[in-house]
Amino acid sequence: MEISITTVISIAIPLLCLVFYKFIFRLLGIIIIPEDKIGLVTKKFVLFGEKKSLPEGRIIATEGEAGYQAKPLAPGIYFWYWIWQYDITLQPLTIIPTGKIGLILAKDGKELETGSILARKIECDGFQDTESFLKNGGRKGRQTAVITAGSYRINTFLFEVVITDITEIHENMVGIITTMDGASIEAGQIAGKSIDGHNNFQDADTFLNKGGNRGLQQQVILAGSYNLNPWFVKVEEIHMTEIPIGNVGVVISYVGEEGVDISGSEFKHGNIVSKGYKGVWAEAFGPGKYPVNTYVQKIEVVPTTNLVLNWASARSESHQLDKNLSTITVRSKDGFPFNLDVSQIIHIPNYEAPKVIARFGNMNNLVSQVLEPTIGNYFRNSAQDSDVISFLGSRKERQETARRYIGEVLSQYNVNAVDTLIGDIVPPESLMKTLTDRKLAEEQKVTYETQKMAQETRQALEKETAIADIQKDIVKADQGVVIAERVADASVKKAQGEAQSLKLQAGAEAERVRVQASAESERIKLIANAEAEKISKTGTAEAEKILAIGKADAEAYKLAVSAMGEGNFTQLKITESIGKEKIKVMPDILITGGSNDQNGALSGLLGLRLMEEVGKKVEKNSVGVQTDKKE
Repeated sequence: MEISITTVISIAIPLLCLVFYKFIFRLLGIIIIPEDKIGLVTKKFVLFGEKKSLPEGRIIATEGEAGYQAKPLAPGIYFWYWIWQYDITLQPLTIIPTGKIGLILAKDGKELETGSILARKIECDGFQDTESFLKNGGRKGRQTAVITAGSYRINTFLFEVVITDITEIHENMVGIITTMDGASIEAGQIAGKSIDGHNNFQDADTFLNKGGNRGLQQQVILAGSYNLNPWFVKVEEIHMTEIPIGNVGVVISYVGEEGVDISGSEFKHGNIVSKGYKGVWAEAFGPGKYPVNTYVQKIEVVPTTNLVLNWASARSESHQLDKNLSTITVRSKDGFPFNLDVSQIIHIPNYEAPKVIARFGNMNNLVSQVLEPTIGNYFRNSAQDSDVISFLGSRKERQETARRYIGEVLSQYNVNAVDTLIGDIVPPESLMKTLTDRKLAEEQKVTYETQKMAQETRQALEKETAIADIQKDIVKADQGVVIAERVADASVKKAQGEAQSLKLQAGAEAERVRVQASAESERIKLIANAEAEKISKTGTAEAEKILAIGKADAEAYKLAVSAMGEGNFTQLKITESIGKEKIKVMPDILITGGSNDQNGALSGLLGLRLMEEVGKKVEKNSVGVQTDKKE
């Protein structure tokens, strides 16, 4: 790559000018400190009358002595810093990135106190005020204080800055703290006492000033980010303690003051203390997650649900408490060894869990020290009182007896025995063969007896069959007689039934006729009464009518007689009757009288005939009137 002379000149001239002006400024004692730098000053010598040498053991000058100067030059312009007397070193600002902290190592100051490995904090504006640090008693060496993310004007002649990561505690984890400085742990304790106000060990000076101990700490830190000084604390991250559902966690504390036993006078197998004291705590933790410092406390998980333990080969529950248990081998009264598979169900109430742990230390010890010998010895003793066959036959009773006995024993250890179950019983093979042969022989005997009984039954059957064949005809004849008798009885019954039926029908018909006659009589009676009533009323009305007509006719006759005279009226009525009744006035043969009286014979005949007809009419009318009156 070729660079032109013009390019070189364009770069070189400004640099030369800068060097020239810088040299000129330095000759004139002028110093320019850029914004992103500080000036570290080294004084080569002192003038007449100034303090010439540093105190013994010191390397930083605070009073104008020759050497490294405590106060750096901040960004800006300074005069009278002659080139022959002062050497100015431009130092970049100290930058602490996000997520980091700065650890400070002081190269000058007082000696550390005996027994201390860290220098206490001095107010010096985050180690930017070097003079204050030295004048206020700052000590050399590693400092307790740290600087967090940001930019700092730190004099690197005095301080060395080490950048490190902040401390992260992840979710579901616990930070176990070990401090590098502080007072010694008290005798009889394995961890430092709890101190308040140190902000999760981020304020080391507060922790130390309040008498915090070096070494393992009881206090822990939870998930989060912390500005912890790794020269002061070491952090170990462990998982939180989880207590599953159906269990409780009994706390065994190895730190704290000696507590008063609160288990009561009846419990003589260990001390149970209140929360916060050394020993087994009376208050157990329920299901959940807990930030337990496992170096100073131990959590024994105790199942509070029904717990099954199996004495069986290759069979173990998920809790693994019975992984070391095996089939129980016993010996019978008759000397035969055989194996038993047994299951024991126990229950530990949550309020009894601390006593169980105080007595045994853990659940495995409970199984190995109590349950295994108790149950094994019980069944061994029980088997010695019986032969194998009897033991097999009385399994149910022995299981119930074992449940009661083991329940009484376990209650003394604050454990409830729920049930004892006998599983497989495996007698020795030789005994089983003998029993099998005996059983086969017994079964064969029973088979033979059964066959014999079958043959006898068959013979009896054939005999009875022959008799039954002979009896067939007899039975048929007997049945014929019975059938005939029953047919005759049926005929009699039928005749009696028909007679009874006819009798009933006749009675019913007579009753029907009687009812009909009674009804018809009643009907005729009602009709007759109605007709009589009608005739009576009709006759009365007709009589009243005739009477009225008669009275009217009489009144008319009376008036006519009065008006016409009696003779004329009589003739008028006779004439009306002749015409109305169509009476023949002229006879078929006319007989006349003498010549002197031409009308005499006619008058006589007419009169005679008229009287006759009138008499009939009157009689007829009289009869009609009487009839009407009768009716």
